[in-house]
Amino acid sequence: MIRAVLDTNVVVSAVLFEGRASRLVPLWQQRRFLPVISSAVLEEYLQVLAYPKFELTAEEIQQVIDEFLPYAEVTSPKERVKVVRRDPADNKFLDCAVAGKAQYLVSGDQDLLSLRSFRGIPIVAVSEFLAIVEGLRS
Repeated sequence: MIRAVLDTNVVVSAVLFEGRASRLVPLWQQRRFLPVISSAVLEEYLQVLAYPKFELTAEEIQQVIDEFLPYAEVTSPKERVKVVRRDPADNKFLDCAVAGKAQYLVSGDQDLLSLRSFRGIPIVAVSEFLAIVEGLRS
């Protein structure tokens, strides 16, 4: 099974909005890929979902997380890299990808996408990842 770290912008887009990223939800539910997260990544998901612009109650945020977590694997990074300089908070996704032996890091963040890969882990946009998982690309 494909193991992938999903950046916060990808998860939020997938669970809150209709569009390309929302196609990921049935794919992880069908176990076509395994989302890999760490406690730091989960914490950021929770923080972003709580932004006032999304107008979600605490119960709605918990429901989103409860619908995601059963499909995810939690990993515990031992290493803290310092690769992304402009937004150091993005490094948590690299840490998670390495520790979780991810095959992909999926992001819409230019700071991550501009790296193209990290330690052999491709960093791809949602459209590229969908093509891979849906079998349009090998």
